[in-house]
Amino acid sequence: MAQQPLEGSQAIAQAVALCRPQVVAAYPITPQTHIVENLAKLIADGKLACELVSVESEFSAASVVLGAAAAGSRAYTATSSQGLLLMTEVLFNIAGLRVPLVLTCANRTVGAPVSLGNDHQDSMAVRDAGWVQLYCADNQEAIDTTIHAFRIAERCELPVMVCVDGFTLTHTLEPLEVPAQQQVDNFVGPYAFARTLKPTDPITLGTVLSHEFYPEVRHAHHRALLDAQEEIVAADREWHALTGRSTGGLLSIEGPPDAQTAILTIGSILGTLADAQAEYRDQAPAKLIKLRAFRPFPVDALKQACEGLRELVVVERAVSLGSGGIIAAEVRAALSEMSSPPRVHSYAIGLGGRDVPMNAYPKLVAAAQSESPPRFAIFDLQPAKLPAEDR
Repeated sequence: MAQQPLEGSQAIAQAVALCRPQVVAAYPITPQTHIVENLAKLIADGKLACELVSVESEFSAASVVLGAAAAGSRAYTATSSQGLLLMTEVLFNIAGLRVPLVLTCANRTVGAPVSLGNDHQDSMAVRDAGWVQLYCADNQEAIDTTIHAFRIAERCELPVMVCVDGFTLTHTLEPLEVPAQQQVDNFVGPYAFARTLKPTDPITLGTVLSHEFYPEVRHAHHRALLDAQEEIVAADREWHALTGRSTGGLLSIEGPPDAQTAILTIGSILGTLADAQAEYRDQAPAKLIKLRAFRPFPVDALKQACEGLRELVVVERAVSLGSGGIIAAEVRAALSEMSSPPRVHSYAIGLGGRDVPMNAYPKLVAAAQSESPPRFAIFDLQPAKLPAEDR
């Protein structure tokens, strides 16, 4: 399959169009805007038969796609940062109603203070809304994961959030492979939602529920998310058979198999760390673990990946203020079930779009060897700029 130069947002829009959505609703917010702009052009040019609904807010965008999917249309939206937070009420409703649709989050830091830089504070803030969350390491993964997402959503009756790093991916031009329409048609299939609302066969979707049944619904939703792991892996396996490309499924590992230190990360920072891994292979040998699925959290796959490790450095682009690393806390909980778990070192890095240099890699590996590492630290603070009492 030939490669073509595409901006990340343009590539995501083409991937969405290949899945033949029937309704797209969106409100512009940087750095997501180029995605829906490109979809709007495809629709205006007659290349995509779809209803584009321009709304007055992200809350309305989420509401429109909820109604569209429930009424029997394949639906899509995209947002970033404060826009995702404005959707929060509807995000919980979409998931709780088990309505299948796809949302791209072009990850951007949230205010205040206002920043346009990339981190994962936005999607991490809604991690417990009940959505599948898949994180992309590069723009080829963004194309492939977007296509996977429609299939996963509709087969599991769960909404899927595809998270791509704002600017770092959305605004980067690179050669990419876009699959053929027939490939995607065969892979995704027609829209299917068993509980579609129809005037000729009226049902209730989202009735008021008393406490006698509420816990059972939550249990069913939880189990559905856990069971979605199988579909995430199956989608990746079948896609690899079709295209020769793999996104890694739930997670993937690269690096020296006998290394006793590993760095686990999420999103596009993997590219920097992979390049640094090659440069510092003799000085600081370590495995790299790419966490692709954050929800559902792949406990069993993670435990298997960490067998034989002594040190695990968790690097993430978000922080739970007053607590510490979000992913690291879940990693620690999962690995506590192992008979000989590695020590877990938790670092937030690149917050607000701060550049992550190549030499962060050996520093992280060295930090893992310290006798008394901090439970959590923001890795790239500049002490000279901090008040004395905060140093």
